[in-house]
Amino acid sequence: MSEESTPFGTIRQLPDGSFEGTLQRVYEGHDRAALWRMLTEPAAFAQWIAPGTIELRVGGAVQIDFQDSGTAIASTVLALEPERLLAYSWSSPGEPERPLHWRLDDMPGGSTRLTLTVHTPAGEDAAKACAGFEGHLDMLAGALEGVPIKFPFQRFLDARAAYKQQLGA
Repeated sequence: MSEESTPFGTIRQLPDGSFEGTLQRVYEGHDRAALWRMLTEPAAFAQWIAPGTIELRVGGAVQIDFQDSGTAIASTVLALEPERLLAYSWSSPGEPERPLHWRLDDMPGGSTRLTLTVHTPAGEDAAKACAGFEGHLDMLAGALEGVPIKFPFQRFLDARAAYKQQLGA
């Protein structure tokens, strides 16, 4: 999967003023179990998103430390269906909720489609949030192949511009 061939997701403003971004990737040759490990096992997700832990039960603790940006997530698991769905907020206590929903679906040939839904409160830069996750999904592709990559900053810039355009900004 190359950056050039992977389309950006979609973003829309909801009636309450908040935003919902939907990003999808198909990871060819990787089954749901492989993707699930990348989403939930600390050693695996540290390769593509950030160091942290997720307690795999509804109400379980989520701690993720985006050291480069100074952002630390401290929230709880909102929904869990092993190897199918994981949801938590990428917020810390006292901040607005920013739910993330990671959904995994089987595709032909042992591949998996990952659908990430990113919710951002009204007044926040939803284009920036979705663009950041675009970069991390590219990093996930590299980690799955055993060739972790650094955050693709150009992909982030291109995605942010595309999302702003979708929002008419």
